[in-house]
Amino acid sequence: MKTITPDFVRRFRFVGLLTVAAVYLLILIGGVVRSTGSGMGCPDWPKCFGTWIPPTQASQLPANYKEIYTAQRVAKNQKLARTLERLGFKQVANDIFAHPSQYVETDFNPVKTWIEYLNRLLGALIGLFVFATALAALPYWQRDRPVFWLALASFLLTGVQGWLGSLVVSTNLLPIMVTVHMGLALLIVALLLYAVERARWAGGGVGNKAPKLVAAPVETTFRLVLWLALLLTFTQIVLGTQVREQVDMVAAAAEYAGRATWVSQLGVVFKVHRSTSLLVLALNAYLSYRLWQLGQSRLRQLALATMGLIGLEIVAGITLASWALPAVVQPVHLTLAVLLFGTQFLTLLAVSPAALVRRPDVPAHRVVA
Repeated sequence: MKTITPDFVRRFRFVGLLTVAAVYLLILIGGVVRSTGSGMGCPDWPKCFGTWIPPTQASQLPANYKEIYTAQRVAKNQKLARTLERLGFKQVANDIFAHPSQYVETDFNPVKTWIEYLNRLLGALIGLFVFATALAALPYWQRDRPVFWLALASFLLTGVQGWLGSLVVSTNLLPIMVTVHMGLALLIVALLLYAVERARWAGGGVGNKAPKLVAAPVETTFRLVLWLALLLTFTQIVLGTQVREQVDMVAAAAEYAGRATWVSQLGVVFKVHRSTSLLVLALNAYLSYRLWQLGQSRLRQLALATMGLIGLEIVAGITLASWALPAVVQPVHLTLAVLLFGTQFLTLLAVSPAALVRRPDVPAHRVVA
C-alpha cells in the first residue's frame, strides 16, 4: 500500500526549507554589507540612528551625532567587557577595551545605512520564519521528538544571534565578534537542515508511527572522514572571515586607494586559507568518489553538488586574489562556502546511524554497521 505523507509533514518541510533558504539569503546579504563597508551604516541596534525608519540625509541627524553614538557604544562595550572579565574571558574583554575602532564613528552615508537596514529587516523576517518552523514542529512531539527540539533550538539560537548582531555593531565589527556571529549562523543552518531532513522520514504514513533508527550503509572510518571534511570547511569559513578582516585593515590603512596592491599586503592567514583550499578539494574528491561507488542516487546527487560548489568556490577565490578583490564576488564566495557546508552536513546525515529514521525504500538487509 502506498504511503501517504501527512499534511503536518509537508507543512513542516515547506516552512523549514523556506527558512533555510532565507538564512542563506541573509548570509549573502551579510556578505554584501561587508563588501560594501556598510556594517556600521547603523551605529545603534535594534533601531537605526535612534529611529525605526533610518534617515536619508545628514540634515536629519543632530550636529553631534558622532559623539552621541560613540558614547553609547563605548558605554555598552565597557559593560560587556566587565561581564566577560567576571566570567573568565579576560582576553576577549581586553580586546574589547583595547580595540581602537570602538571610539571611531563613521560619517553618515545613506546608501550604506539603508543596505545595513535592509539586512536587519531580513534578519527580523527570518526570526518570524524560524518561529513558524518551531510551531510547525509541534506535531512531532508525539511522532519524533528530536525534530521538535531541533526546531526549538534553532528558534532560541536565532534570538542569541540577534543579540550577537547588536554586539557586532557596538564593538564596531570587532574581529572575534564577527567570527562568533558567523559560527553561530552555521550552527543554525545545521540544526534546521537536520530537522528538515529528519522530518523527511519521521512522519510515517497515515496510521503509522515513526520507524526506528537504524545503522548506516558505510563504515565508521568513512563517517569520521566526512566529519573531518565538514570541520575543514568550517575552518576555511572562519579563516575567510579573518582574511576579510585583514582586507578591511589594509584598505583603511591605504585610505581605500591602490586596491590592486591589497592582496600582496595580506598576512599568513591568507596564505593558509589559499593553501588549505587544495586540501579541501583533494579530500572531498576522494569522499565523492567513495559516495558515488555506493550506488544510491541521493548520495550521488550530494557528491555532485559538493564538487560543483567546490569548483565554483575555487573560481571565486582565484577571481578575488587575481583581480583586486572585486566587491561583487566577495559575498558570492562566502555564500558558496556556506552552501558547501550545508551540502556536506546533509551528506553526513544521509550516512549517519543516529541521524535519520529508516528510509522506507531501503531494505533492512542493505543497511550495515
